[in-house]
Amino acid sequence: MDFAPPKYAQVMRAIQERIESGEYAPGDMLPSETQLVRELGVGRTTVVRALQTLAMQGWIEREHGRGSFVKGRPESAAEQVRPSQATTEQGESADAVVEAGRVPVPRHVARLLGVAEQTPVIMRKRVARQADVISAVETVWVPLEHAIGTDLDKPEPLRRGIRQHLQAIKHLRFDHITERVSARIPTQEEAELLGSSNPVLAVLATVHDPAGNVLMVVSLALPGSLHELEDVFKVS
Repeated sequence: MDFAPPKYAQVMRAIQERIESGEYAPGDMLPSETQLVRELGVGRTTVVRALQTLAMQGWIEREHGRGSFVKGRPESAAEQVRPSQATTEQGESADAVVEAGRVPVPRHVARLLGVAEQTPVIMRKRVARQADVISAVETVWVPLEHAIGTDLDKPEPLRRGIRQHLQAIKHLRFDHITERVSARIPTQEEAELLGSSNPVLAVLATVHDPAGNVLMVVSLALPGSLHELEDVFKVS
């Protein structure tokens, strides 16, 4: 059986097609939410969700009190920064950090780090925001030997990304990242931070140095209503 995509996705596609055709050029202001509701025959909630998701994906930019403006087609998926890589690269806003400090490592993370369960590690949990919407809950676990002497256990935001911070202080070199993606129900804490108990895309990643040693583990909870993962690959 063929299933029609949800209404907000249909609205997104209609706007994307107009951007790709040049009808909506970069810098143009999109029609207002009221105009889109009338033109596309959908509810305001559907339009708002579509615009929020387009902003998350980089198609448009929303400015409070002014409206939505076209940015253009985002860079190809092959050139985009992967979710876990973005977590290690981006600096933090003033209200990003939820928790930071020394904790016993949970079993699934201990297995990835190659240490015993309950081994003390530094855990840093934060939220990412786009267009005033929480778009991810990000948690990083770092072994003590890599974290001691850094600011990863402090609640103050990092001006530079975790990667740059560790490279400058501990001279660690990131070589490659292994990501595992699944869908699940958010934990109670994630649901409270995200404001929803809807399913999330769960990304669990290990960050390796050139020798293959695991430097840290990154966990992401991405709201399923705001994110989709896409890949581009060549068929031989």
